[in-house]
Amino acid sequence: MKTNMIISNDSRMVTRMAVIARRTGSELMAGAKAVLVEALKDKMRNGIAHFVFQKKDGSYREAWGTTNRSLAEKYINGNGVTREAYATTAYFDVEAGGWRSFRWENLVMVY
Repeated sequence: MKTNMIISNDSRMVTRMAVIARRTGSELMAGAKAVLVEALKDKMRNGIAHFVFQKKDGSYREAWGTTNRSLAEKYINGNGVTREAYATTAYFDVEAGGWRSFRWENLVMVY
């Protein structure tokens, strides 16, 4: 039995859900992860967020990151393609002092 889940009419959310569903094979997982990604992005826009994601090698990474312009402005050059085009989310890692990214389906937890 196939169920359709509508969480948002936001095209970015719908795109995230489609990508995650394709990568994980689960529409339920896609909905949950898309909401989690959106919650994290909101936290990072407003300050420093604490979160966990799974890395390519299978290990887990606990991170503190931000996309808040006032906190990361000197590290923003405005050149390049948004990470959204690669179905990932970029963040400024405040511990490492550099930009990092993770795949949407690999986000595990947002504190």
